[in-house]
Amino acid sequence: MKIYDISQEVFSCQVYPNDPTPDKKMLKSMEKGEVYNLTSFNMCAHNGTHIDAPFHFIQDGKTVDEICLEAFVGMAYVAEHHGIVTGNDAAEIIEKANKQNPEAAKRILMKGDVEVSLEAAKVFASFNILLLGNEPQTIGPQNAPMAVHLVLLGADVVLLEGIRLSKVSEGVYFLNAAPLNLSGVDGSPCRAILIEGDS
Repeated sequence: MKIYDISQEVFSCQVYPNDPTPDKKMLKSMEKGEVYNLTSFNMCAHNGTHIDAPFHFIQDGKTVDEICLEAFVGMAYVAEHHGIVTGNDAAEIIEKANKQNPEAAKRILMKGDVEVSLEAAKVFASFNILLLGNEPQTIGPQNAPMAVHLVLLGADVVLLEGIRLSKVSEGVYFLNAAPLNLSGVDGSPCRAILIEGDS
């Protein structure tokens, strides 16, 4: 069994333009003669590797704590792609994933500097996938992400953004990208991992 950590380190992570950057503060320090070390930190729910809940763009959408953990944990398919993902590309990715493992086709992770087009979002949504992941900090065009988010989140497709797949080959893996149990929140950081093994 091989485990791939596909998450970013939090304090050095990429941040979406104009979002706050994570920071930490030492509240107690053994170097200062105190009995233990104690750290507090502040961050945006969408810093680094994180999930988007439907509530991120949909006022009455599900919040992080309302999403079934099945979306984040299970077989997944890693597909390598670069550039804009078209509707035809999305259909081909789903077809390839289904041939290898129908359960993995429910959770698609895209390796590469990708941008999901509106047409691709509609195709992914039509296949009732549970989760769509990508390496950039947003799933759609950075200058106009709303339409793509609305299509996917409106179909209850959870988004896993800011993953790191450079050391992972195309294929089937077991994914665990469970978010923190945050009540009433639109997103959450997560420690996403892939496990390579029998599919």
